[in-house]
Amino acid sequence: MSADHVILHIEDNFENRVLVRRLLECEGFQVEEVDKATDALTLLKTMKPQLILLDINMPDIDGYTLVGMIRENPEMSKIPIIAITANVMKGDREKSLSAGCDGYIEKPIDVDKFSDQIKRYLYIGQKS
Repeated sequence: MSADHVILHIEDNFENRVLVRRLLECEGFQVEEVDKATDALTLLKTMKPQLILLDINMPDIDGYTLVGMIRENPEMSKIPIIAITANVMKGDREKSLSAGCDGYIEKPIDVDKFSDQIKRYLYIGQKS
């Protein structure tokens, strides 16, 4: 993987953003970050990431709604979106997937497995 693999991370928690950025940059990914869903929508007008990592519990627009908004745009509809969430109750994975996410990673993330999980989802996005 190289820096031409741009990942957009949408997360309101600073510490979570730092951890994900460090893990992904060590693997050679370029990471763009926003802490609000509305900022993500603005940024997505000018960039096309290869993958979107999305916290479901956002302060302005919840992740389920945001996924729907992204999926409605034909230019962004094929970008893999992975929910990274502390919503780990029975049915939360299914709710994320039925909302339009391509994958689901529980928080706290497993730092030993995270990079491999991301690479797998990037491969899914390249199959189009």
